Amino acid sequence: MRTVEHWFTVPLDHFAPDDPSAPAAETITVFAREYVSAAHSEEAAAALPWLLFLQGGPGGRGNRWASLGGWGKAAAAEFRILMLDQRGTGLSTPIDRHTLPARGDAAAQAAYLEHFRADSIVADAELIRAALESAPWTIYGQSYGGFCALTYLSFAPEGLREALITGGLAPLAGSADEVYRATFQRVAARNGEYFGWYPEDRETVERIARHLRSTTEIMPDGAPLTVERFQMAGSFLGGNTRVDSLHYLLEDAFVAAPGGPRLSDAFLEQLQAVVSRRSNPLYALMHESIYGQGQATNWSAWRMLGENPWFRPDAEPLLLTGEMVYPWYFEQDPALQPLRDVAELLAAKRDWKPLYDSRALAANTVPVAAAVYTDDIYVDRDLSLQTAAAVRGLQVWETADFHHDGIADDGERIFARLLGMARSGGR
Repeated sequence: MRTVEHWFTVPLDHFAPDDPSAPAAETITVFAREYVSAAHSEEAAAALPWLLFLQGGPGGRGNRWASLGGWGKAAAAEFRILMLDQRGTGLSTPIDRHTLPARGDAAAQAAYLEHFRADSIVADAELIRAALESAPWTIYGQSYGGFCALTYLSFAPEGLREALITGGLAPLAGSADEVYRATFQRVAARNGEYFGWYPEDRETVERIARHLRSTTEIMPDGAPLTVERFQMAGSFLGGNTRVDSLHYLLEDAFVAAPGGPRLSDAFLEQLQAVVSRRSNPLYALMHESIYGQGQATNWSAWRMLGENPWFRPDAEPLLLTGEMVYPWYFEQDPALQPLRDVAELLAAKRDWKPLYDSRALAANTVPVAAAVYTDDIYVDRDLSLQTAAAVRGLQVWETADFHHDGIADDGERIFARLLGMARSGGR
Protein backbone atom coordinates (compact mmCIF):
# COMPACT_ATOMS: atom_id res chain seq x y z
CA MET A 1 0.00 0.00 0.00
CA ARG A 2 0.91 3.67 -0.24
CA THR A 3 0.03 6.31 2.32
CA VAL A 4 -0.29 10.08 2.25
CA GLU A 5 -0.63 12.24 5.36
CA HIS A 6 -3.07 15.15 5.30
CA TRP A 7 -3.50 18.02 7.78
CA PHE A 8 -6.48 20.37 7.63
CA THR A 9 -7.20 23.61 9.46
CA VAL A 10 -10.83 23.82 10.55
CA PRO A 11 -12.86 26.15 12.79
CA LEU A 12 -13.17 25.12 16.39
CA ASP A 13 -16.82 26.26 16.21
CA HIS A 14 -18.41 25.56 12.85
CA PHE A 15 -21.72 27.00 13.99
CA ALA A 16 -20.73 30.39 15.36
CA PRO A 17 -22.69 33.22 13.73
CA ASP A 18 -20.79 35.30 11.20
CA ASP A 19 -19.63 38.56 12.73
CA PRO A 20 -17.14 40.56 10.62
CA SER A 21 -16.31 42.75 13.61
CA ALA A 22 -15.40 39.82 15.86
CA PRO A 23 -11.82 38.60 16.33
CA ALA A 24 -10.64 35.86 13.99
CA ALA A 25 -12.30 32.57 14.84
CA GLU A 26 -10.21 29.97 16.65
CA THR A 27 -9.06 27.05 14.56
CA ILE A 28 -7.81 23.54 15.27
CA THR A 29 -6.00 20.94 13.20
CA VAL A 30 -7.53 17.72 11.95
CA PHE A 31 -5.32 14.91 10.64
CA ALA A 32 -6.20 12.11 8.24
CA ARG A 33 -4.13 9.45 6.50
CA GLU A 34 -4.86 8.26 2.99
CA TYR A 35 -4.41 4.56 2.18
CA VAL A 36 -4.20 3.35 -1.42
CA SER A 37 -3.53 -0.15 -2.69
CA ALA A 38 -0.21 -0.50 -4.47
CA ALA A 39 -2.10 -2.55 -7.04
CA HIS A 40 -3.21 0.79 -8.49
CA SER A 41 -0.75 2.97 -10.35
CA GLU A 42 -0.44 6.50 -8.99
CA GLU A 43 -2.37 7.80 -11.98
CA ALA A 44 -5.15 5.25 -11.54
CA ALA A 45 -5.27 5.83 -7.78
CA ALA A 46 -5.79 9.56 -8.27
CA ALA A 47 -8.98 8.79 -10.17
CA LEU A 48 -10.45 6.50 -7.49
CA PRO A 49 -13.40 7.73 -5.44
CA TRP A 50 -12.89 8.46 -1.75
CA LEU A 51 -14.13 6.43 1.19
CA LEU A 52 -14.06 8.15 4.58
CA PHE A 53 -13.77 5.84 7.58
CA LEU A 54 -15.33 7.05 10.82
CA GLN A 55 -13.81 5.22 13.78
CA GLY A 56 -15.58 4.10 16.92
CA GLY A 57 -15.32 6.02 20.17
CA PRO A 58 -15.86 8.77 21.04
CA GLY A 59 -12.20 9.48 21.50
CA GLY A 60 -10.80 6.80 19.22
CA ARG A 61 -8.16 7.79 16.68
CA GLY A 62 -8.12 6.34 13.19
CA ASN A 63 -6.58 2.91 12.69
CA ARG A 64 -2.85 2.73 11.99
CA TRP A 65 -2.44 0.04 9.37
CA ALA A 66 0.86 -1.65 8.56
CA SER A 67 -0.74 -3.49 5.63
CA LEU A 68 -4.09 -3.72 3.90
CA GLY A 69 -6.22 -6.56 5.24
CA GLY A 70 -9.81 -7.25 6.20
CA TRP A 71 -12.28 -4.58 5.18
CA GLY A 72 -9.43 -2.25 4.18
CA LYS A 73 -8.26 -4.73 1.56
CA ALA A 74 -11.79 -5.02 0.19
CA ALA A 75 -12.33 -1.26 0.14
CA ALA A 76 -8.97 -0.47 -1.41
CA ALA A 77 -9.92 -2.43 -4.52
CA GLU A 78 -12.04 0.52 -5.63
CA PHE A 79 -11.52 3.39 -3.16
CA ARG A 80 -8.91 5.73 -1.80
CA ILE A 81 -9.46 5.30 1.95
CA LEU A 82 -9.25 8.36 4.18
CA MET A 83 -8.67 7.34 7.80
CA LEU A 84 -9.74 10.27 9.96
CA ASP A 85 -8.37 11.18 13.36
CA GLN A 86 -11.57 12.76 14.63
CA ARG A 87 -11.02 16.12 16.28
CA GLY A 88 -9.34 15.77 19.64
CA THR A 89 -7.77 12.38 18.83
CA GLY A 90 -4.51 11.06 17.42
CA LEU A 91 -2.58 13.69 15.48
CA SER A 92 -5.50 16.07 15.38
CA THR A 93 -5.33 18.89 17.96
CA PRO A 94 -5.27 16.61 21.03
CA ILE A 95 -7.31 16.54 24.20
CA ASP A 96 -5.88 14.98 27.33
CA ARG A 97 -5.07 15.73 30.97
CA HIS A 98 -2.20 18.00 29.87
CA THR A 99 -3.83 20.03 27.12
CA LEU A 100 -7.37 20.48 28.39
CA PRO A 101 -6.50 22.42 31.58
CA ALA A 102 -4.75 24.97 29.37
CA ARG A 103 -8.21 26.09 28.27
CA GLY A 104 -8.87 27.55 31.73
CA ASP A 105 -11.17 26.47 34.54
CA ALA A 106 -13.65 23.59 34.39
CA ALA A 107 -16.37 25.79 32.85
CA ALA A 108 -14.03 26.89 30.06
CA GLN A 109 -12.98 23.30 29.44
CA ALA A 110 -16.62 22.17 29.23
CA ALA A 111 -17.41 24.96 26.78
CA TYR A 112 -14.48 23.84 24.62
CA LEU A 113 -15.60 20.21 24.65
CA GLU A 114 -19.05 21.13 23.33
CA HIS A 115 -17.33 21.36 19.95
CA PHE A 116 -16.16 17.74 19.91
CA ARG A 117 -19.36 15.86 19.12
CA ALA A 118 -20.67 14.28 15.93
CA ASP A 119 -22.07 17.51 14.47
CA SER A 120 -18.60 19.10 14.50
CA ILE A 121 -16.97 15.91 13.18
CA VAL A 122 -19.36 15.94 10.22
CA ALA A 123 -18.70 19.61 9.56
CA ASP A 124 -14.96 18.84 9.56
CA ALA A 125 -15.57 16.03 7.07
CA GLU A 126 -17.40 18.31 4.66
CA LEU A 127 -14.58 20.88 4.76
CA ILE A 128 -12.09 18.08 4.16
CA ARG A 129 -14.12 16.71 1.25
CA ALA A 130 -14.10 20.15 -0.35
CA ALA A 131 -10.36 20.54 0.23
CA LEU A 132 -9.76 17.19 -1.49
CA GLU A 133 -12.06 18.27 -4.33
CA SER A 134 -14.03 15.07 -3.88
CA ALA A 135 -17.44 14.40 -5.29
CA PRO A 136 -19.97 13.06 -2.78
CA TRP A 137 -18.11 10.25 -1.10
CA THR A 138 -18.77 6.94 0.57
CA ILE A 139 -18.59 6.83 4.36
CA TYR A 140 -18.11 3.79 6.55
CA GLY A 141 -18.97 4.19 10.22
CA GLN A 142 -18.08 1.62 12.87
CA SER A 143 -19.82 1.89 16.26
CA TYR A 144 -19.69 5.60 17.21
CA GLY A 145 -18.68 6.19 13.61
CA GLY A 146 -22.15 4.94 12.70
CA PHE A 147 -23.64 7.55 15.03
CA CYS A 148 -21.62 10.16 13.11
CA ALA A 149 -22.93 8.71 9.84
CA LEU A 150 -26.51 9.31 11.00
CA THR A 151 -25.58 12.90 11.82
CA TYR A 152 -24.05 13.20 8.35
CA LEU A 153 -27.28 11.90 6.78
CA SER A 154 -29.23 14.41 8.88
CA PHE A 155 -27.32 17.59 8.13
CA ALA A 156 -25.08 17.11 5.09
CA PRO A 157 -26.55 14.33 2.91
CA GLU A 158 -25.48 16.21 -0.21
CA GLY A 159 -21.91 15.18 0.62
CA LEU A 160 -22.69 11.46 0.52
CA ARG A 161 -22.76 8.92 -2.27
CA GLU A 162 -23.61 6.07 0.13
CA ALA A 163 -23.24 5.20 3.81
CA LEU A 164 -22.24 1.90 5.40
CA ILE A 165 -22.68 1.31 9.13
CA THR A 166 -21.58 -1.54 11.40
CA GLY A 167 -22.77 -1.81 15.00
CA GLY A 168 -23.66 1.88 15.07
CA LEU A 169 -27.35 2.72 14.70
CA ALA A 170 -27.84 5.26 17.47
CA PRO A 171 -31.21 5.97 19.11
CA LEU A 172 -32.54 9.13 17.48
CA ALA A 173 -34.45 10.38 20.51
CA GLY A 174 -35.04 9.57 24.15
CA SER A 175 -32.64 9.58 27.04
CA ALA A 176 -29.42 7.76 27.78
CA ASP A 177 -31.33 5.87 30.47
CA GLU A 178 -33.14 3.90 27.77
CA VAL A 179 -29.82 2.86 26.29
CA TYR A 180 -28.34 1.62 29.56
CA ARG A 181 -31.48 -0.16 30.67
CA ALA A 182 -31.17 -2.24 27.52
CA THR A 183 -27.40 -2.74 27.49
CA PHE A 184 -27.15 -3.72 31.16
CA GLN A 185 -29.48 -6.61 30.34
CA ARG A 186 -27.38 -7.65 27.36
CA VAL A 187 -24.14 -7.50 29.36
CA ALA A 188 -25.70 -9.67 32.08
CA ALA A 189 -26.72 -12.24 29.48
CA ARG A 190 -23.25 -12.16 27.95
CA ASN A 191 -21.69 -12.83 31.38
CA GLY A 192 -23.88 -15.91 31.65
CA GLU A 193 -22.84 -17.08 28.21
CA TYR A 194 -19.16 -16.55 28.93
CA PHE A 195 -19.14 -18.40 32.26
CA GLY A 196 -21.04 -21.21 30.56
CA TRP A 197 -18.07 -21.62 28.21
CA TYR A 198 -15.44 -21.17 30.92
CA PRO A 199 -16.98 -22.31 34.23
CA GLU A 200 -13.53 -22.38 35.84
CA ASP A 201 -13.30 -18.63 35.31
CA ARG A 202 -16.30 -18.07 37.57
CA GLU A 203 -14.19 -19.05 40.59
CA THR A 204 -11.19 -17.10 39.28
CA VAL A 205 -13.25 -13.91 39.10
CA GLU A 206 -14.57 -14.46 42.62
CA ARG A 207 -11.07 -15.19 43.88
CA ILE A 208 -9.73 -11.97 42.35
CA ALA A 209 -12.57 -9.97 43.89
CA ARG A 210 -11.99 -11.48 47.34
CA HIS A 211 -8.27 -10.84 47.01
CA LEU A 212 -8.78 -7.18 46.08
CA ARG A 213 -11.10 -6.60 49.03
CA SER A 214 -8.33 -7.64 51.43
CA THR A 215 -5.05 -6.93 49.62
CA THR A 216 -3.74 -3.79 47.94
CA GLU A 217 -2.54 -4.37 44.40
CA ILE A 218 -0.97 -1.47 42.51
CA MET A 219 -1.48 -1.04 38.79
CA PRO A 220 1.36 0.08 36.49
CA ASP A 221 -0.16 3.59 36.52
CA GLY A 222 0.48 3.74 40.29
CA ALA A 223 -3.18 3.52 41.30
CA PRO A 224 -4.69 0.70 43.36
CA LEU A 225 -6.66 -1.93 41.51
CA THR A 226 -10.19 -1.97 42.91
CA VAL A 227 -12.95 -4.48 42.32
CA GLU A 228 -14.87 -2.01 40.17
CA ARG A 229 -11.82 -1.33 38.01
CA PHE A 230 -11.33 -5.06 37.62
CA GLN A 231 -14.95 -5.35 36.44
CA MET A 232 -13.96 -3.25 33.41
CA ALA A 233 -12.35 -6.40 32.02
CA GLY A 234 -15.86 -7.10 30.78
CA SER A 235 -15.00 -5.01 27.73
CA PHE A 236 -13.69 -8.26 26.25
CA LEU A 237 -17.26 -9.57 26.28
CA GLY A 238 -18.16 -7.27 23.40
CA GLY A 239 -16.06 -9.28 20.97
CA ASN A 240 -16.91 -12.32 18.91
CA THR A 241 -13.48 -13.94 19.08
CA ARG A 242 -11.86 -11.34 21.33
CA VAL A 243 -14.03 -12.65 24.16
CA ASP A 244 -11.65 -15.60 24.49
CA SER A 245 -8.87 -13.16 25.36
CA LEU A 246 -10.65 -12.65 28.68
CA HIS A 247 -9.96 -16.29 29.51
CA TYR A 248 -6.27 -15.85 28.68
CA LEU A 249 -6.16 -12.76 30.89
CA LEU A 250 -7.74 -14.55 33.83
CA GLU A 251 -5.45 -17.58 33.61
CA ASP A 252 -2.53 -15.20 34.22
CA ALA A 253 -4.10 -13.78 37.38
CA PHE A 254 -2.17 -15.25 40.32
CA VAL A 255 1.38 -16.11 41.21
CA ALA A 256 2.76 -17.61 44.42
CA ALA A 257 4.66 -15.03 46.49
CA PRO A 258 6.43 -15.31 49.87
CA GLY A 259 3.54 -13.65 51.67
CA GLY A 260 0.85 -15.57 49.81
CA PRO A 261 -0.82 -15.34 46.37
CA ARG A 262 -0.51 -12.04 44.52
CA LEU A 263 -1.78 -10.79 41.19
CA SER A 264 0.94 -11.30 38.61
CA ASP A 265 2.71 -8.48 36.83
CA ALA A 266 1.62 -10.03 33.55
CA PHE A 267 -2.03 -9.85 34.61
CA LEU A 268 -1.75 -6.27 35.88
CA GLU A 269 0.04 -5.12 32.74
CA GLN A 270 -2.64 -6.60 30.49
CA LEU A 271 -5.44 -5.20 32.62
CA GLN A 272 -3.87 -1.74 32.56
CA ALA A 273 -4.68 -1.41 28.87
CA VAL A 274 -8.32 -2.12 29.65
CA VAL A 275 -8.93 0.05 32.71
CA SER A 276 -6.99 3.21 31.85
CA ARG A 277 -8.28 6.06 29.70
CA ARG A 278 -4.87 7.71 29.50
CA SER A 279 -4.75 7.35 25.70
CA ASN A 280 -8.39 8.32 25.03
CA PRO A 281 -9.81 10.53 27.81
CA LEU A 282 -12.47 11.84 25.43
CA TYR A 283 -14.17 8.47 25.73
CA ALA A 284 -14.80 8.93 29.44
CA LEU A 285 -15.55 12.65 29.17
CA MET A 286 -17.88 12.58 26.20
CA HIS A 287 -19.31 9.09 26.10
CA GLU A 288 -22.70 9.80 27.62
CA SER A 289 -22.96 13.09 25.73
CA ILE A 290 -23.41 11.11 22.49
CA TYR A 291 -26.89 10.33 23.82
CA GLY A 292 -27.53 13.88 25.07
CA GLN A 293 -30.02 15.88 23.03
CA GLY A 294 -31.72 18.70 24.89
CA GLN A 295 -31.32 17.04 28.27
CA ALA A 296 -28.66 16.19 30.82
CA THR A 297 -27.39 12.64 31.07
CA ASN A 298 -26.61 13.01 34.80
CA TRP A 299 -24.33 9.97 34.89
CA SER A 300 -26.99 7.77 33.36
CA ALA A 301 -25.08 4.48 33.57
CA TRP A 302 -24.32 5.10 37.25
CA ARG A 303 -27.99 5.73 37.97
CA MET A 304 -29.10 2.70 35.94
CA LEU A 305 -26.67 0.61 37.97
CA GLY A 306 -29.11 1.15 40.83
CA GLU A 307 -31.71 -0.74 38.79
CA ASN A 308 -29.21 -3.54 38.14
CA PRO A 309 -27.65 -4.26 41.56
CA TRP A 310 -26.13 -7.55 40.38
CA PHE A 311 -23.42 -5.39 38.75
CA ARG A 312 -22.38 -3.80 42.06
CA PRO A 313 -18.75 -4.46 43.05
CA ASP A 314 -19.90 -6.14 46.27
CA ALA A 315 -22.35 -8.46 44.48
CA GLU A 316 -21.85 -12.22 44.57
CA PRO A 317 -21.40 -13.67 42.06
CA LEU A 318 -19.52 -10.73 40.56
CA LEU A 319 -20.44 -9.68 37.03
CA LEU A 320 -18.13 -7.89 34.61
CA THR A 321 -19.31 -4.66 33.02
CA GLY A 322 -19.41 -3.28 29.48
CA GLU A 323 -18.79 0.18 28.06
CA MET A 324 -20.46 2.10 30.89
CA VAL A 325 -18.74 5.19 32.31
CA TYR A 326 -19.13 5.99 36.01
CA PRO A 327 -18.19 9.01 38.14
CA TRP A 328 -15.57 7.01 40.03
CA TYR A 329 -13.53 6.72 36.82
CA PHE A 330 -12.44 10.28 37.55
CA GLU A 331 -11.34 9.32 41.06
CA GLN A 332 -9.57 6.01 40.43
CA ASP A 333 -7.91 6.60 37.04
CA PRO A 334 -4.90 8.94 37.51
CA ALA A 335 -5.18 10.10 33.90
CA LEU A 336 -8.74 11.29 34.54
CA GLN A 337 -8.38 12.79 38.01
CA PRO A 338 -7.44 16.30 36.70
CA LEU A 339 -10.62 16.23 34.58
CA ARG A 340 -13.09 15.40 37.35
CA ASP A 341 -14.71 18.84 37.56
CA VAL A 342 -15.25 19.19 33.84
CA ALA A 343 -16.76 15.70 33.71
CA GLU A 344 -19.31 16.75 36.33
CA LEU A 345 -20.24 19.83 34.31
CA LEU A 346 -20.71 17.78 31.14
CA ALA A 347 -22.90 15.28 32.95
CA ALA A 348 -25.11 18.12 34.20
CA LYS A 349 -25.28 19.99 30.88
CA ARG A 350 -28.90 20.31 29.73
CA ASP A 351 -28.70 22.22 26.46
CA TRP A 352 -26.98 19.75 24.15
CA LYS A 353 -27.82 20.50 20.53
CA PRO A 354 -29.71 17.90 18.44
CA LEU A 355 -27.47 15.41 16.69
CA TYR A 356 -30.10 14.08 14.28
CA ASP A 357 -32.88 15.52 12.13
CA SER A 358 -35.74 13.00 12.13
CA ARG A 359 -37.50 14.72 9.24
CA ALA A 360 -34.41 14.67 7.07
CA LEU A 361 -33.81 11.01 7.89
CA ALA A 362 -37.42 10.14 7.09
CA ALA A 363 -36.93 11.75 3.67
CA ASN A 364 -33.44 10.31 3.11
CA THR A 365 -32.38 9.54 -0.46
CA VAL A 366 -28.77 8.41 0.21
CA PRO A 367 -28.28 4.61 -0.08
CA VAL A 368 -27.57 3.26 3.41
CA ALA A 369 -26.78 -0.29 4.55
CA ALA A 370 -26.21 -1.27 8.17
CA ALA A 371 -25.11 -4.41 9.97
CA VAL A 372 -27.01 -4.92 13.22
CA TYR A 373 -25.53 -7.54 15.54
CA THR A 374 -28.27 -9.45 17.35
CA ASP A 375 -26.37 -9.86 20.62
CA ASP A 376 -24.39 -6.60 20.60
CA ILE A 377 -23.81 -5.56 24.24
CA TYR A 378 -22.85 -1.98 23.35
CA VAL A 379 -25.44 -0.90 20.75
CA ASP A 380 -28.75 -2.56 21.53
CA ARG A 381 -30.37 -4.53 18.73
CA ASP A 382 -33.94 -3.43 19.45
CA LEU A 383 -33.06 0.26 19.63
CA SER A 384 -31.00 -0.13 16.44
CA LEU A 385 -33.95 -1.56 14.54
CA GLN A 386 -36.15 1.31 15.71
CA THR A 387 -33.63 3.72 14.21
CA ALA A 388 -33.37 1.71 11.00
CA ALA A 389 -37.12 1.96 10.53
CA ALA A 390 -36.94 5.74 10.88
CA VAL A 391 -34.39 6.23 8.08
CA ARG A 392 -35.94 6.06 4.64
CA GLY A 393 -34.33 3.40 2.47
CA LEU A 394 -31.94 2.09 5.12
CA GLN A 395 -31.20 -1.57 4.42
CA VAL A 396 -30.53 -3.80 7.45
CA TRP A 397 -28.49 -6.95 7.64
CA GLU A 398 -29.11 -8.45 11.07
CA THR A 399 -26.73 -11.22 12.03
CA ALA A 400 -25.88 -13.23 15.13
CA ASP A 401 -22.58 -14.37 13.60
CA PHE A 402 -20.68 -11.40 15.00
CA HIS A 403 -20.54 -9.12 18.01
CA HIS A 404 -19.70 -5.44 18.20
CA ASP A 405 -16.21 -5.80 16.71
CA GLY A 406 -17.32 -7.91 13.76
CA ILE A 407 -15.19 -6.02 11.25
CA ALA A 408 -12.10 -7.21 13.14
CA ASP A 409 -13.17 -10.82 12.61
CA ASP A 410 -14.37 -10.85 9.00
CA GLY A 411 -14.26 -7.28 7.82
CA GLU A 412 -13.75 -8.16 4.18
CA ARG A 413 -17.01 -10.11 3.95
CA ILE A 414 -18.97 -7.61 6.03
CA PHE A 415 -17.80 -4.65 3.95
CA ALA A 416 -18.50 -6.38 0.65
CA ARG A 417 -21.98 -7.36 1.75
CA LEU A 418 -22.93 -3.89 2.95
CA LEU A 419 -21.55 -2.19 -0.15
CA GLY A 420 -23.48 -4.60 -2.31
CA MET A 421 -26.67 -3.95 -0.34
CA ALA A 422 -26.30 -0.19 -0.62
CA ARG A 423 -25.81 -0.41 -4.35
CA SER A 424 -28.56 -2.91 -5.06
CA GLY A 425 -31.25 -1.56 -2.78
CA GLY A 426 -30.72 -4.37 -0.29
CA ARG A 427 -31.15 -7.26 -2.67
